[in-house]
Amino acid sequence: VDEQLFFKKLNSLCTSKEIFDFLSSLEVMSDTMASGALQRISEVEVDGNGLKNPEGVLENEVFRALCFQFEFESSKLSNTGLLNALQALIKLRIDPQSTLMASLLAECEERLGKGQLTTKNLCAFGESLLELEGPSCATLEQIVNHMQAKDVAKWSPREIVTVYKMLQVTVREGEKYQGLLNRLNSVTLTIVSQLSPKFTSIILNSLVVLHQTRAVPLVTALCKHSVKHTPYFTDDELVNVLEAFLYFGHREQIFTEVLETHIPKSIYTMHPQTVSKVMHYCCQKMILSKPIFDAAAEGFISDADRFTTDQIAGYIIPFGTLNYLPPSTPSLFRKLEMVLHTRLSHFQPHTLLKLLHSCVLIQRYPVNFLPKIFSPYFLQQLQAQPPGLDRIATSQLTQLFLTVTLECPFYEGPKLLPKYQVKAFFMPHSSLDVYLLKRVKTGLLYLLKKRTYFASEVSTPYFYMVDIEIKLDEEGFVLPAAQCEEVYKRIALCVDGQNRFCVNSHNLLGEEAIKQRHLQLLGYEVVQIPFFEIESLQNHRKMAEYLHKKIFPHTCGLSC
Repeated sequence: VDEQLFFKKLNSLCTSKEIFDFLSSLEVMSDTMASGALQRISEVEVDGNGLKNPEGVLENEVFRALCFQFEFESSKLSNTGLLNALQALIKLRIDPQSTLMASLLAECEERLGKGQLTTKNLCAFGESLLELEGPSCATLEQIVNHMQAKDVAKWSPREIVTVYKMLQVTVREGEKYQGLLNRLNSVTLTIVSQLSPKFTSIILNSLVVLHQTRAVPLVTALCKHSVKHTPYFTDDELVNVLEAFLYFGHREQIFTEVLETHIPKSIYTMHPQTVSKVMHYCCQKMILSKPIFDAAAEGFISDADRFTTDQIAGYIIPFGTLNYLPPSTPSLFRKLEMVLHTRLSHFQPHTLLKLLHSCVLIQRYPVNFLPKIFSPYFLQQLQAQPPGLDRIATSQLTQLFLTVTLECPFYEGPKLLPKYQVKAFFMPHSSLDVYLLKRVKTGLLYLLKKRTYFASEVSTPYFYMVDIEIKLDEEGFVLPAAQCEEVYKRIALCVDGQNRFCVNSHNLLGEEAIKQRHLQLLGYEVVQIPFFEIESLQNHRKMAEYLHKKIFPHTCGLSC
């Protein structure tokens, strides 16, 4: 039978019965044709849940005859026939410990040792071992050693991807294969535009696992290339891409725009873990994307009952971090409260603390659950689970306690004992913009004439640091900063640099918003000095005039 005609006919058949009937009609066929038949059987009979009709395939006489031939004549097979049969049988879930598989694997290893396998053969064998034996396979290292002697420039995209996957498993420490990786990275850069969604995702994942932080041109090209594939990635592939963007610190505005189109369309079919990863990406990059957040809120309201506790936290925490309430806020937090009532004991202590803390950032008060949080037993659980009661956890506990004290006076449950309270909050995203602070201080000096009339970076008894503090007496005159008597009003200037806002936005981050809210409740007059209002002010006088209008709006200006 002509092989070309054979494969044309074979590929037109859609069930294993049709394939077996076709094979029965042939008197003779080559090993390439036989292995091709096994591959076609695996294509039509295997889906995401495994073999659709095990008995109809594995017990079929034609199938058993093919397996018998491959087991007892493995040494006579061509490399292509041998490796195609191995791949097909793995896909058909044939027992790896069976004599059939042992025979095929032994023959492959023998040919590997004799150097008889081509680049294509080596990659096919490597793919089989990755499927079959996983990370413990020592033979993979032999394959990689053989690949080092080959010309990378002649490899196909599939062969390049396979070598990356093998290197993920074989590179454990040191830079044993860094030379090969450097060549691989250089060649891959030239074919990025040819890569499919699957290959793009696999390579990005490999670069993360292999810590290829120096391969900046390749990472940048792959991230840009991944944008056009975003609607076509599977859930797992999209997660790999997002993790690469995070690991390498890459950000593409157009990637966010594509996600904003894709996520709302797919929210009800996308796996919760994928949506959680998208939310985590936005949170880490400080990207407040209303289309994504609104869609995530709708997805949570619809399906939260089937989420894991980590996924629940993954959906909700970014709303607090980025200080955003979606249109569906009442339904969203009603659903969250129902889920917490049902599954509160299922949450890991640190996850629950982060979740409830994120709620108070946006003025959603979990008063029904705070007695548990402030209980000695829960605090012991926090202490026992790494990282224990570190600075982040104690800051979150203290801020929860301060919130209920200031904003929920009706709360009568347990309090947080002083030994668990911090002296100053840990606010990683609210660090001072030193350059901006210097400009504001210079403007204040021009306005108030003396440096003694204001203080900067002032610690308060209420755990917060005030960027700049000005004290006034009862008649509205400015007092020296060091004076403690006759202080009628304290003004807190919040010098808000870009780092205190969501990216490309005038939306304050949650931790800065709650700080300004609490300072106001504690009696301060809060005056916000955002970067976008002062970046265009060219000289000291203009800065002083601006500050005068902000701080003393009802008094005569500098021109009086």
